[in-house]
Amino acid sequence: MRPNVRKPERATPADLATCRQMIRTGSRSFFAASLLLPDAVRGGAYALYAFCRLSDDTIDVDHGGEAGIARLASRLDAIYAGEPANAAVDRALFDAVDQYALPRAPFDALLEGMAWDASGREYETIEDVYDYAARVAGAVGAMMAALMRTRSPEMVARACDLGVAMQLTNIARDVGEDARNGRLYLPRAWMREAGLDPVSWMARPEFNREIAGVVERVLERALQLYQRADLGIAGLSRAYRPAIHAARLLYADIGARVAMRGHDSVSSRAIVPTSRKLQLLMKALTRSWRAPPSAELAAPALSQNQFLVDAVVAGSGTHDEQDSARGLQHDIRWVIELFAALDERPRRLT
Repeated sequence: MRPNVRKPERATPADLATCRQMIRTGSRSFFAASLLLPDAVRGGAYALYAFCRLSDDTIDVDHGGEAGIARLASRLDAIYAGEPANAAVDRALFDAVDQYALPRAPFDALLEGMAWDASGREYETIEDVYDYAARVAGAVGAMMAALMRTRSPEMVARACDLGVAMQLTNIARDVGEDARNGRLYLPRAWMREAGLDPVSWMARPEFNREIAGVVERVLERALQLYQRADLGIAGLSRAYRPAIHAARLLYADIGARVAMRGHDSVSSRAIVPTSRKLQLLMKALTRSWRAPPSAELAAPALSQNQFLVDAVVAGSGTHDEQDSARGLQHDIRWVIELFAALDERPRRLT
């Protein structure tokens, strides 16, 4: 007789609704962009977000530290063993992992980034900042590439570029907020080059032209990565371009707002008005794309993202991009949700 193996519980509509609500309340900008995804993958995107949000809250809200991260790792162990915990997020993520063959490495990378936050890790160079951004945001790009069944090395590299660019934007926007919470993500070497002592500045964070120059340099790096990511967006299946382009536009505009304020993200926090968000969403819906030049698309991945690229490519057993996925549903419910979606954000991309 065959052993009596427990079949994993599948996500219910209520589970997916829970995940959907987590993205709606945690990041309205991302929720708005997610509404542009085809129905076929939207649930998987909600599950990914919900786990990322859960991980983020473990550190920033519940102050779970190493013990909290260990609990999250155990939940991942159970998911990948086919025995998800009896919780909405776990069942939904198990379904996504099972359906899209999502690799484990990006999730482990995310938890490692959380551990760095919990330990108060310092970032001396921009390359060190890239290491952090790869884990807390490049990993999300890698997850989304796998979810969209886009597993070529060059396309996954561009997805990770987009994640890192978004995280650099977060860092540039939240300098004052982070400093007041005892965190510094700006490259310390750049601060010293500008004549600032990081320790002294953290003791009394104030805006000045020196810190503005450092913020500007971070946003310049973000812009370079957004431009590289655009090549990947152009290479996506038509069904996926609007959502990913919307997320890119919404985040890049945050950086533009910081620049408009003289790169002052210490005194207050830049906010993209709802009217502007709507403009950007319409731009994402209506943009026409040309096939990206193959040589430019194939630019090497950031070295800090290479392990994520390798993990996603290694799982490329199926390449059935879902061009047949249902497109946008321009009905009354969709429009109401879109207008209700626009504001705020989480600390990280999650």
